[in-house]
Amino acid sequence: MPELPEIHNLAKQMDRTMRGLVIESVEVTQPKCLNVSVKQFGKLTVGRAVGRTTKRGKWIFAELAPGSRLLANLGMGGDLLYHAPGWELPEKYQVALYFEDGAALTFRFWWFGCVHAVREADLPNHKLTASLGVDPLDKREFTWERFRALLDGRRGAVKPFLLNQSSIAGIGNVYIQDMLWLAGLHPKRTIPSLSEEEKRRLHAAIVEHLSHAARLGGFKGERNLYGKPGRFWRFRVGYRDGEDCPACGATIEKIKTGGTSSYICPTCQPL
Repeated sequence: MPELPEIHNLAKQMDRTMRGLVIESVEVTQPKCLNVSVKQFGKLTVGRAVGRTTKRGKWIFAELAPGSRLLANLGMGGDLLYHAPGWELPEKYQVALYFEDGAALTFRFWWFGCVHAVREADLPNHKLTASLGVDPLDKREFTWERFRALLDGRRGAVKPFLLNQSSIAGIGNVYIQDMLWLAGLHPKRTIPSLSEEEKRRLHAAIVEHLSHAARLGGFKGERNLYGKPGRFWRFRVGYRDGEDCPACGATIEKIKTGGTSSYICPTCQPL
């Protein structure tokens, strides 16, 4: 499942590769992944030039001039692929954008992905993105002061808080495992029980872990805009139950935390 490091790289690659390309036509093989009718989707995209592409959380935002935005979320997994002029398209995809220069962009989802087109003026009212929280890969936005303020008054466990996209956008169950280990925190620890030092460690762990994965192009099981896999693969405790903790040698455990599984070192992350 693509999370913030993968989306971060996809957005950067789209911004670098696709600025100025004009959409000539669209093809939709699965209309249910759109937020509007196929006809309306075409009106909001065809004839428009791709501008700046950014990201927030697990969403990609591409400006379409004049006056529209293309929003994409890969859901539980999928590919967002750029095809240079003359390149063969994949056999299956839900949405394709064809550009005037002969290039194409295809979206293929395994589960729950979507491609939305909205008018620029309507973007603040887009329900799925309007309430997204802070971006932990934005150093100006995800400061220690901002993070501490987000924690103030919270009473639940730390893991659900981090997975809540309206708090911090982009963290999922893949990368959260090692960031909690780096901070020395059990996923069931309650936020009121955290000391100031533990909060600082958690903030630093979030930034360090996501930045490291982003620099490596994301997880090796995901593909970038050009179909290349990421280079991040070595988890410290995540998905390594039964193996030794790299810090203390204790046996890594897999536990249930609500509706998700967690991987912990019982020594480094005491409850």
